[in-house]
Amino acid sequence: MADKTSKTIETLIRARYPLIYVVSFEEERVCNAISKIAAQRTKQLYQWSVTDGLLTPDGTYLAEFKDPLKVLEYILQMDVNGLFILKDYHPFMNDPVVIRKLRDLGKSLKLSMKNVIFLSPMLKIPGELEKELTVVDYKLPEKDEIESIVKNIAASVGGKNQEQIENKDFLNKVIEAALGLTAEEAENVFAKSIVENGSFDLKTILAEKEQIIRKSGVLEYYHANENMKEVGGLEQLKDWLGKRGKAFSVKARDFGLPEPRGILMLGIPGCGKSLTAKAISSMWQLPLLKLDVGKVFSSLVGSSEENVRRAIATAESIAPSILWLDEMEKGFSGLSSSGQTDGGTTARVFGTFLTWMQEKKSPVFVVATCNNVKELPPELLRKGRFDEIFFVDLPSKQERKDILKIHLEKRHRKPEEYNIEKLAEMTKEFAGSELEEIIVSALYDAFDEETELNQSHLENTINGMIPLSKTMGDQIKGIREWAKIRAKRASNASWEDEGNSIRQIEV
Repeated sequence: MADKTSKTIETLIRARYPLIYVVSFEEERVCNAISKIAAQRTKQLYQWSVTDGLLTPDGTYLAEFKDPLKVLEYILQMDVNGLFILKDYHPFMNDPVVIRKLRDLGKSLKLSMKNVIFLSPMLKIPGELEKELTVVDYKLPEKDEIESIVKNIAASVGGKNQEQIENKDFLNKVIEAALGLTAEEAENVFAKSIVENGSFDLKTILAEKEQIIRKSGVLEYYHANENMKEVGGLEQLKDWLGKRGKAFSVKARDFGLPEPRGILMLGIPGCGKSLTAKAISSMWQLPLLKLDVGKVFSSLVGSSEENVRRAIATAESIAPSILWLDEMEKGFSGLSSSGQTDGGTTARVFGTFLTWMQEKKSPVFVVATCNNVKELPPELLRKGRFDEIFFVDLPSKQERKDILKIHLEKRHRKPEEYNIEKLAEMTKEFAGSELEEIIVSALYDAFDEETELNQSHLENTINGMIPLSKTMGDQIKGIREWAKIRAKRASNASWEDEGNSIRQIEV
């Protein structure tokens, strides 16, 4: 059965689109799909590469047409009902003569039965050809195609592997583990799994998938070991996430619910935003992909836009998934001056990401964190981009007690052996990360003294620590004022309810 992308290409061919640019790493898979289209439409298929020249329908190579300009002239002169696949042609599109020839070719092909299909893993189009070319992103294999690959390999090996995939639940787990891989990568990792383990092993498949995603240099497959029990407080945020987590099911679709789009968590640094992002993955049992916005921007012209498109395509291919953007404002800083500083690259990358967030249909839940909301462009914050914007404030007294207990237990100490009430009183205006650092520092002191951790170690550490709320008082006050009317509170209680106010430092 033809996939959606193949049908799109067939439609463009039938509509006589002269120049089609297909973006894919899967050269063989795409060529096979176009070969089927050619057979169905009774068209002759020609394939070109700079190393072999032009391959004719009868299997003959015409080496004299290795030159990228000569092959265009040959296509222009031919009187055939045919499809021409030009592999890795994008480097030659920088030549002014080639650009002019392609523009001439586009006009001539509209009156013929010929279509030229550029096949490349990279999308690099000069400005002169933007209106001449139609771009198609060839999607990675979907579940039915992966299932076919699994069954073919199991049938070829036989034995217990065949019995394994007869279990529908196990088969679905294998298929979901391989989503995001190309057809060839999936075949390779299934074969590797059988050679190493004698069966389809989910850990082997996921490990290979992690390596492949990392090779992009932009996305990181994150193993989330954190869970919501390690997040102190933030009850309203936890309650919201608990309800939205159920919305990825088929039952929710039948009920008429759309998939959740994402959340933006903004607030004071060190108060649990990144920890919560990791914990969502464990809570919902969904893969977590971390997008490093800094790595998106490359020195090569056009690479940054390609990087973000590839990252989005990868996240969609393994959906349902979570795409995490940590400290989002840093990645898109300098947006207003992008036209003068980087030729508009930052603006174009941001525009691509913004459009995808607004129009995405796949169940990719975006989790963005931000410390300084004033650096974010206003169009990102309007309704439709995120389901909700949460403000994560300094922890309240009860939340501080919970956080202290969590970190004491993580370090094999019993909270009831310490005066948690007093410690919480002493740590007004301290962030969650600072509470953790208090316990770690106190443990160092106790270890140095060769004694067990006691209350005095903790109190002495608190007295010697200056919290971020003092050194960044003005900035934190500005964030809180902004969030009061524009964001939902992540916690039930506020530290302000204790009669506190952020103290300012005189400069």
